[in-house]
Amino acid sequence: MTNRHELNLHRESLADIRNIMNSMKTLAYMENRKLARFLASQKAVTESMEAAASDLLAHFPDLLPQQRSEQDVLVVVGTERGFCGSFNQKLTRKIEDLEANGQYRPSVVAVGHKLQTALTDHPRVIATLAGAAVSEEIPSLLTQLVDRLTQLQVGDGAISLSCLYHTDPDTIVLRTLIPPFRDIQPRKPDNTGPPLIHQAPDLLLGELSENYLLAELHEIFYTSLGAENLNRVTHLDAAVKKLDEKAEELARKSNALRQEEIIEEIEVILLNASSLPNDAGTSRKPWDRP
Repeated sequence: MTNRHELNLHRESLADIRNIMNSMKTLAYMENRKLARFLASQKAVTESMEAAASDLLAHFPDLLPQQRSEQDVLVVVGTERGFCGSFNQKLTRKIEDLEANGQYRPSVVAVGHKLQTALTDHPRVIATLAGAAVSEEIPSLLTQLVDRLTQLQVGDGAISLSCLYHTDPDTIVLRTLIPPFRDIQPRKPDNTGPPLIHQAPDLLLGELSENYLLAELHEIFYTSLGAENLNRVTHLDAAVKKLDEKAEELARKSNALRQEEIIEEIEVILLNASSLPNDAGTSRKPWDRP
């Protein structure tokens, strides 16, 4: 009885854990649906800025700065929460691969509590920030990130900035942010002449670069959070299935124990019945007449 009671308590505990995990999986799925809408509009913003920069650089190709940075900074976008498999471990291994040849050894800004834990012993982590658990937290996170990068730039001069992040659970991308527009191919000038602008081309490119950096960061963090949630859905779905299998196993053991208890009860009843006298039904009572 005691063993079966303990098994039933264990099954109830597993059922509670399963419900919690299933709720987390549902929330992650709903968050991804919301992120898909945000990401579509954000990509449209960055693409329009890239088109404007391509048009400007087609007529003013010497606008991009040629100066060499004094410090390489790598922003690594991890996760604030767990239950996302090897998401952060893949990022740490990618950093090791980038540094393996010894030519690229950047200062690291780690974003996300779980990533910070994975990079505890990394010698070049110069700043850490809490990550975003939901999309609504991304704007405030980016404000903190830009402020921190500004402090680094003031203290150490010009910096080159890159970002390492997941585009999906199995793909990690290294994206150059500063200097800006390095990966954009300027279009060939046409017969329409240079674009009509109301300020100096270098000032216009500077303002465009600032806005483009923020747009890129929004797109990167939305993309990373979407990949995180997709990984979490997959991870939690596998965990829920394992819990279901464990619950079924415990149910079979509980049923087997219950059958043993029933058999023991039947054996006790039969044993008691066999111990009764055979003439119990015909024995005379004292008050019966002869």
